[in-house]
Formats: sequence, structure tokens, C-alpha cells
Amino acid sequence: MPDKNFEFPIRVYYEDTDAGGIVYYANYLKFFERARTEWLRALGVEQDILLSNNIAFVVTQVLMNNKKSAGFNELLTVSSQISTLKSASIIFSQQIYNASAQLVCQAEIKVACIDKQAMKARPMPAEIAEVLTRVR
Repeated sequence: MPDKNFEFPIRVYYEDTDAGGIVYYANYLKFFERARTEWLRALGVEQDILLSNNIAFVVTQVLMNNKKSAGFNELLTVSSQISTLKSASIIFSQQIYNASAQLVCQAEIKVACIDKQAMKARPMPAEIAEVLTRVR
């Protein structure tokens, strides 16, 4: 059975920081996106194949809470879980921890499955829903 908690390492590069050497808040969203993408890839879901079939996942809602600063060259871990799985949407619960296992940032991110051409919600393909059900 696949793991219900996916962990993905992220190194903070200079480009991720502001003038003070602290991670710019919007970059945490990029870190969360990378972790979700890599989790799907690890589960055998390739988004480029979905796109070629007119299917896309888009973020529709974000609730993010910054708890602690992270800085240049820190190694962070993004932890991801599925908190809600519906036919056309997923709510991910994601956290970013520093090397001391302190919570840096947390977010609830809602992602919808859409028909790319119509730009409207659609049920996710059955094979993807099945895979995601196993890790929920």
C-alpha cells in the first residue's frame, strides 16, 4: 500500500529569498506545488500526459499559515497528505519543516480537475481517483 504521507526535500536557493535572505512567502507555494507534482509522479500520474488528454489540475483555494522563517541554503522537507478527495477535487494538507523538524509553514490547498478546453470542472479519470483513494 502506498504511503499516505509523502515527503519531498527542498533546498532554499538564493533565488527563493528576499533581500534579507529569508524565503519570500510566495515561494512556499512553489515548494508545495513541487511536492504535489512529485507525489503524483511517484504514484504514476504524469501531468504532461493528462494535459495532452485535455485534463488539468488547477489550484482553486489556498489557506496558508507561516509559522517560522526559513533562510538561504536551508534544507526543508515538504510533507503532503490528502485530507479530502471528491470526484472533481482534492484538498491537500501540506507542511514545510526545517532540519530541526520545526514547522515553518502549513497550508490547505484545494485543487480541481478541469477540462482544459472548456475550463470547467470535470471528474478526474477513474484510474487517478483509484490511486489517490489508496493514499488517502
